Amino acid sequence: MSETELHPESKPPESELDEDDRLKPEFVSAVLEAVAAGDAETARMRVAPLHPADIADLVELTPADLRPLLVAAISDLIDGDVLAEMNDWVREALVDALTATQVADIAAELDTDDAVAIIEDMDLEDQREVLRALDPDDRAAIEEALSYPEETAGRLMQRELIAVPEHWTVGDVLDYLRGHEELATDFWEIFVVDPAHHPVGTCALSWILRTPRAVLISDVMKREQTLIPADMDQEEVALRFQKYALISAAVIDSSGRLVGMITVDDIVHIISEEAGEDILRLSGAGDGDINEPVLTTVRTRLIWLVVNLGTAMVAASVVNLFDRVIAGYALLAALMGIVSGMGGNAGTQTLAVVVRALATNQLTESNMTRTVLREVRIAAVNGLSLGVLIGLGTLVIFHNPTLSFVFGLAILINNLIAGLAGVLIPLTMDRLRIDPAISSAVFVTLMTDSLGFFAFLGLATLFRVHGAG
Repeated sequence: MSETELHPESKPPESELDEDDRLKPEFVSAVLEAVAAGDAETARMRVAPLHPADIADLVELTPADLRPLLVAAISDLIDGDVLAEMNDWVREALVDALTATQVADIAAELDTDDAVAIIEDMDLEDQREVLRALDPDDRAAIEEALSYPEETAGRLMQRELIAVPEHWTVGDVLDYLRGHEELATDFWEIFVVDPAHHPVGTCALSWILRTPRAVLISDVMKREQTLIPADMDQEEVALRFQKYALISAAVIDSSGRLVGMITVDDIVHIISEEAGEDILRLSGAGDGDINEPVLTTVRTRLIWLVVNLGTAMVAASVVNLFDRVIAGYALLAALMGIVSGMGGNAGTQTLAVVVRALATNQLTESNMTRTVLREVRIAAVNGLSLGVLIGLGTLVIFHNPTLSFVFGLAILINNLIAGLAGVLIPLTMDRLRIDPAISSAVFVTLMTDSLGFFAFLGLATLFRVHGAG
């Protein structure tokens, strides 16, 4: 059966997908029931019309104990395209179950970037076995990609591209494309190189098709282009694609030679992954992957929960400084949690905005001062509004003007602290070359809790709230 028959590019039958293009639960259940009953033919018949991405989803939705049976039933449908779409944890488990020759056969079908994604997470000895099973050209390309650090352009790029010399005519290029079957089949532009293989321009396929054969390619090409260093972080690559609306871009090595290209379909995945990682890091939830082993998830989350426990102990020690005040007026104990909680929420809002601005290069040294002042103004307005509102509410409920004033002022102060902490802490982390998404939230919580308690209880002592001190 041909690749096209197995994985048609058309959308799977409507009956298998819901309105959000997700596999329907009843379809998944039907396939798994057939697998559990040993009816591999029925399972395969139901799965065969699916797109590779939907087959990958099906495998991920299958309970871990049933996955080997499902994969065995549809083994001829589990090809490189399916593995390339699969969740990292699930794919790693499946690849571990394959022989080195089977992995090599799958890798040989894929573009270099997809092949690297499958091989890079394998143990070193398993990698060597797979590489030995590949033909020399594929092995050399994958070994070169693996030589670059993880999450860089060198790992992300594909080597399959079209590069032609600048002295060729459009006719020479067309003849070259038609006369070599081993060339890349999916591309949007052609790279033009000088004798040293340095990229000097690009030419869209549409320009070539509409230009007379006798015209030099150097007269048609666009000389301005965005070049991506092979060691550039993939997040920075994604920002360049987003900023300059790129479809593809040339990747160069340290000497400026063309070594690969990156296409926008790879960047879409990167943007989604990086955005999700930042959100999960802010919460200390690790990778946040529901397919991640339980013990790995527990270890990742527990580390940050222990750190948060430490910050809570610091806040508790601040409260302990005012034990006599609290003992004298127990209502303060009930209200001080509101002060720290409101400050924590405000700090989280500011932190999320600043981390995103840093990640997307919206916040740089050029506008740093303006951004800090902006967040301080926002914190002051919000704090004043909340302080007045909560102060009036406290006055109505408890009929204590001094307590109402202290409560409202503490809310204002802690909002200002939250605003400053939410912007200055991630900026400091970024300046120290530490990912601000990883640890900023812990320090912001420490500031809003400790200083929030100190402000509220300190003001209560200073103004001698009725019954306190």
